[in-house]
Amino acid sequence: MSRNLLGCWALLVSCVAACGVGLEPQLRAEDTPAAPAVPTPETKPEEPAPPAAETKPAEEKPAAEKPAEPTPPPAPTPEQKLAEQKAAAESALQQRAAAEAAATASATKLNEVEQQLLKLKRELEQATKTLAETEKTLVTQNEALTKANEAKVVADKGNTDAVAALVEAQKKADAAKVAAETAAKASVDADAVAKKTTEMVNATKQTMSAAMASLAQVDQTLVAVRTEVAATQGTLKATRDDWLGKQRIVESTLTEMGQWVSFSREVAHIFHKRCIACHNARMAKGRLNMESFASLMKGGESGPAIEPGKLDCNLCREVGDGSMPKDADPLAKEQIDMIAKWVSLGAQLDAGIDPNAALIKVMPKAVQPAAPEAYPMAVPVTAVALNGDATLLASSGYHEVLLYNPADGALVRRITNVAERVHDIAFTPDGQRIAIAGGTPGQVGEVKVFQVADGALLADLVTVEDAVFSVAFSADGTRLAASGADRSIRVFDAATYAEQLVIEDHADWVMDVAWSPDGTKLASASRDKTAKVFDAKTGDAQTTFNTHGDVVYTVGWLADNAHVVTGGGDNRMRVWKSADAGQVREIGGFGGAVFRIQVLADNRVFSCSADKTARLHNANDAAQIKQFAGHGDWVYAVSFSPVNRLATGSYDGEVRIWNTEDGASLKNWLAAPGYNPQVAK
Repeated sequence: MSRNLLGCWALLVSCVAACGVGLEPQLRAEDTPAAPAVPTPETKPEEPAPPAAETKPAEEKPAAEKPAEPTPPPAPTPEQKLAEQKAAAESALQQRAAAEAAATASATKLNEVEQQLLKLKRELEQATKTLAETEKTLVTQNEALTKANEAKVVADKGNTDAVAALVEAQKKADAAKVAAETAAKASVDADAVAKKTTEMVNATKQTMSAAMASLAQVDQTLVAVRTEVAATQGTLKATRDDWLGKQRIVESTLTEMGQWVSFSREVAHIFHKRCIACHNARMAKGRLNMESFASLMKGGESGPAIEPGKLDCNLCREVGDGSMPKDADPLAKEQIDMIAKWVSLGAQLDAGIDPNAALIKVMPKAVQPAAPEAYPMAVPVTAVALNGDATLLASSGYHEVLLYNPADGALVRRITNVAERVHDIAFTPDGQRIAIAGGTPGQVGEVKVFQVADGALLADLVTVEDAVFSVAFSADGTRLAASGADRSIRVFDAATYAEQLVIEDHADWVMDVAWSPDGTKLASASRDKTAKVFDAKTGDAQTTFNTHGDVVYTVGWLADNAHVVTGGGDNRMRVWKSADAGQVREIGGFGGAVFRIQVLADNRVFSCSADKTARLHNANDAAQIKQFAGHGDWVYAVSFSPVNRLATGSYDGEVRIWNTEDGASLKNWLAAPGYNPQVAK
């Protein structure tokens, strides 16, 4: 349509041009008189030619002769002029007739052109209208084309995806075919194996039938053998007991005669106190390990340390001249004499003593030194424990545990025969017994259980080479766990006090141990910068958490048995999953190490820190709920009772009782009986 419109415009222009060229000369010829032959006054005469450039005049030549003038023609006659004029008029008449004919033709042609022009205008208007409609249609068609192109792209992608899916499906089909072939082969193989197994089963059944026939006889024989073994074991035990009793009578008689020195009662404690610090399994100077009788008798790099009956043996010589122990005060004369007498009498081990047992295990249980009647100074409070109804508070003391009335701070009872430092205290769920973990640095660590009512010693569970830091009863009160500087975790039956489990998995001191609420797992905190989770029945390690990057001092469990909370020297508490040790959140805002935590059943956590403050957080979102400020030194211990009472203890010897509902300090005192700060000053 655009091309037709342009064609119409071109035809119109050509027609108009043609009309203009044909009409204009004709109108001039008819309406304008012919120009005269001579110039009119209005005609501008030609301008004279400019003068020629000056040239050098030519040399003069002789003048030529002048030619003769021509003769003028004769004048025309009147008849001749008339004839010429008539001829001119006739010629003009013919020109007029020709001009009229040309004008008529031109008028006719003009009319035709005007009609054609009118037709072209109509066609142009129609073409313009058609063009507008066509352009509108073109927009719609272009939109349809765009949509069609988009649909084509989608279709092409779908086709590509379908092709890819087809290829993938073919791969899967091929794989399925291979799998089917493999399965078919496996089926054939399995059938062969099944047949062979069936044959074996049949053969086994035959064997079993034969065995069953003689089983009754075997059972009778087994019963007889078991009876015989039991009798033999009974006889052996009786024989051993008889020998042990008689041998101890012999040893007692020899002692009365001055011919026997007991290694376990009289010698072992000397070696343990004065020698074992330098001669143990971890640091055996001179490759001499004196942790047990057997290792002592084995000797070191200089040969045997002890030669029975020889007073010039290496050990006797070195303790006698004071060179052993090295860099320490020499042994007392009575100690040297006792060792010499033991060696001279054959360096024998007491009857019934395991030669591989640690010295501390064969030594008699020593009664701890008495606590001072009146303290000359306050000592750090490293452990506190409230009983269930907050009617009794147990606090660490010096060689004792102090029982107070939390309401008024009155001293109720002093439980003695305890190691120098008490590191942890735990009440049984019924509040009738109290377990204590403590130690004398570098000498002994212990776990003891006392009767709360009268302070009577119920059990001396363990004695180790260094301090025990933590003790905890399971939620049902049936088991007791303890951990300490020997890198071990020990589990005891809380009724019989029998040792059930020893876990040795940490590389350094185990600072704290906690039971999961359901009693199936144990969590630990260690100076090796890790916390661990163990199966409480088998002792198998399950996970290790090492995100603190510093000493981990304390540990507890959330109520779901699946999350553990730890606090450490990085000034953080961290909540992590027991299944994979993945950290869930960290709780900051502490100005020092977090020493102890207590997790409640609703996942609130009490904590105490080296920033002299105790806090209460929500472990579910790490929000701090309350802060308990008032201590003047590091807060080492914290204990909560369900009756909304909190006890804290600090390095400067102060104990405080708090109301957990409003955070108010209700009572505070120094856990140092008889100490008067004013007099001390």
